[in-house]
Formats: sequence, structure tokens, C-alpha cells
Amino acid sequence: MIFDYSDGDFIMPLDDSMGMDSDGNLHMRMDDNLSMEMDSGDLHFTSPWNRTDDTDLSNEEDDDDNDFLGLGRFFRGLW
Repeated sequence: MIFDYSDGDFIMPLDDSMGMDSDGNLHMRMDDNLSMEMDSGDLHFTSPWNRTDDTDLSNEEDDDDNDFLGLGRFFRGLW
């Protein structure tokens, strides 16, 4: 779920770049923290969208999206 700071409601992702808010309005992801309401064209500030469309990180060692404070790059290879 993505929180829409502009309206104070939630956006349920339908896929990597589209979502629907609690009022039934479609939103298109413009950036990690920005969506555009498709009916009105209004821009909405949001919580981060999951970045599953950028890369498939399932086979990589370092998942930067889940790396606490980026410490993995300093301690790589120690565990």
C-alpha cells in the first residue's frame, strides 16, 4: 500500500506503475514519491512505490532497497 500525502488516503498498486486510490481514482507512478491522478491530471506526493520494475534483485547479493543505512557496502564479505 502506498500512502497519498496529498489526499491523506491510500493507493493500492495494480502493477508496477499504476494504482487505484480509495475513491476509485487511477494513479500513474511518475517517480518513487510522485503519482499523477489520471482523471484530473493532479500530481500527488506519495510514500515510496516498490521498485520491482527497475531490476530483479532476487539473485543479487546486495539489495540496496532493504539495506539498513547502507551498511552492506561497508561490511561486504564479512558475513
